[in-house]
Amino acid sequence: MAEIFDKMKVEFIDQNESVQVIADNIRDTGEVPERYVRSEIKADPVIVDVEGYNLPVIDMSRLLNPEFSEEETAKLGSACEHWGFFQLVNHGLDGGLLQQIKSDITEFFSLPLEEKLAVAIPPNGIQGFGHHFVFSKEQKLDWVDMLFLATRPVEERSLAFWPTKPSTFRDTLDMYSLELANVSAQLFKFMANNLGVNKEGLLGTFKGLPQSMRINYYPPCSQANKVLGLSPHTDGVGMTFLLQVNDVEGLQIRKDGKWFSVKAIPGALVVNIGDALEVLTNGQYKSIEHRAVINPVKERITIATFLSVNLGCTIGPLQELLKAGEARYKVLDGVEFTKGYFAAKLEGRRYLESLKLGI
Repeated sequence: MAEIFDKMKVEFIDQNESVQVIADNIRDTGEVPERYVRSEIKADPVIVDVEGYNLPVIDMSRLLNPEFSEEETAKLGSACEHWGFFQLVNHGLDGGLLQQIKSDITEFFSLPLEEKLAVAIPPNGIQGFGHHFVFSKEQKLDWVDMLFLATRPVEERSLAFWPTKPSTFRDTLDMYSLELANVSAQLFKFMANNLGVNKEGLLGTFKGLPQSMRINYYPPCSQANKVLGLSPHTDGVGMTFLLQVNDVEGLQIRKDGKWFSVKAIPGALVVNIGDALEVLTNGQYKSIEHRAVINPVKERITIATFLSVNLGCTIGPLQELLKAGEARYKVLDGVEFTKGYFAAKLEGRRYLESLKLGI
């Protein structure tokens, strides 16, 4: 991962400030630091408990069962087209493994700050613990402490940033990474069937299934209506898998011009389509804007796993999906595509819209 950003010449500001420490200080001062205050929150309406605003649920066991596969594949395609998000149940991940990774992540974030800083982000780095994707000293910051790691291919891992406390952390994350790589490959197969394209053609852009993880700790904030856990954005990848480490919700999705809150099914993976897959499908699958909000009294912990493009591949609409050359998006190489995503500073759908050809 470090080599990727060296190659792209993307520059970030060094930020190892802990939001957890700031949250603790607010109990004494009562004031949220100005860099975290987000005035735009009040301007956006939020839908809560409204019929029709529940994420589609996809059952992996039905996808794999010949008797139900065609029906469930159509349901998967509909979710990708109309929502860009779905909850994946019966995904096959070992229950004991999920419990262990939740335990390990919770224990890591409960460590004293000096121990977490043992894996701090270095200057102009991307992996490690701290604030990520900070481009300027004036930029508004998200109310979150993160641990960002490159997880696959295995040979590209930088283990210096993988915590050694708790002692099981590295092995657990390794096993979780492998299982999600397998789930990714299976989903691509069924997406290809739904789209009517060659599976290898779709998988080619994700050769080697490059993967990274962003482990998020959102401290509670007594003035939660002033801060955001994650700014509104889309993901510049193929797919993202989100696992709730605890039962505190906070994910919101923009649909029909409004935000609505996602109620995660216990044990499910929340899956969303990224920018790269929207481009590859020529807009048939949608990369949807989303954000994270903060709970006023409870911490929230999640782990987001990103299936990224291979930097050596070309990213553009699949030829099998084009009719009379009606491509809706530009064609870019992997490095140019990824660099452009970060240069757009993760602002909503700004980058995706810039790739459209205006047809």
